Amino acid sequence: MAMPLLQVENLNIRFQTPTGISHVVRDVSFQMGREKLAIVGESGSGKSQTVRAILGLTPGQVTADKLEFNGENLLGLDLAQWRKIRGKRIAMVMQDPKYSLNPLMRIGDQLLESCRDGYAGKSAKERAMEMLVAVKIRDPERVYRAWPHELSGGMGQRVMIAMMLITEPELLIADEPTSALDVTVRLQVLAILDDLVRTRDMGLIFISHDLNLVGSFCDRIIVMYAGQIMEELDARHLNAATHPYTQGLLACLPELGRPVAALTTLQRDPAWKQQQGRRGTPQ
Repeated sequence: MAMPLLQVENLNIRFQTPTGISHVVRDVSFQMGREKLAIVGESGSGKSQTVRAILGLTPGQVTADKLEFNGENLLGLDLAQWRKIRGKRIAMVMQDPKYSLNPLMRIGDQLLESCRDGYAGKSAKERAMEMLVAVKIRDPERVYRAWPHELSGGMGQRVMIAMMLITEPELLIADEPTSALDVTVRLQVLAILDDLVRTRDMGLIFISHDLNLVGSFCDRIIVMYAGQIMEELDARHLNAATHPYTQGLLACLPELGRPVAALTTLQRDPAWKQQQGRRGTPQ
């Protein structure tokens, strides 16, 4: 059996607060290969903190029995070791390009900065142009010379994806990459991500609130609540979820063909915070 691309066992993240210790991620365990893995849940469920721990970017205290990327231990790396992994072998696309692109630098300069360690001079620009073409930008020369404020939200997000993929990472983390986009542009960005994952043999962790989206786009889904994994299942079997939290989230979704006077409200059980979620794919 091939080695998993990422292995996480009993990951815990704690923050020191004025009122004591806040335990925001509790005993999270999962592994993934070169696939599209979704992590879903409400705001504050621990999704972003989990992936930031994988990148060594969370300010909280991180402990785990195992945190390995392609067989390499990520626990206790120093800054020099992180530089060899972060942005090169593991890359992350943030939610809104307005806050991720440097407004004082042209797009081309930011792309060149992303590949400065592996390319020089003309070859670096050629590599940048190739990536703009790869993310389906029609006029790469114009975008290369543009300032961030001259791009639409969808175009900026494509540039961010190009910037993260320019070093050919093995794992791409996308944290709500389509939430700020309209429906048409969202579908275009998802098609680009799907094509890049398949053609480049990458792994993708896709963080989202949108159950319908991840159910049709991803291969597997991890459902988080209060810092814990409630359920892990095949995306094809999302509607057959067994945990009451996942069932509750699905029940809250509106259906165009079935109008109702009021949407269902999610009823949370306090016991969910004290238990390890049930996992597995329904047969």
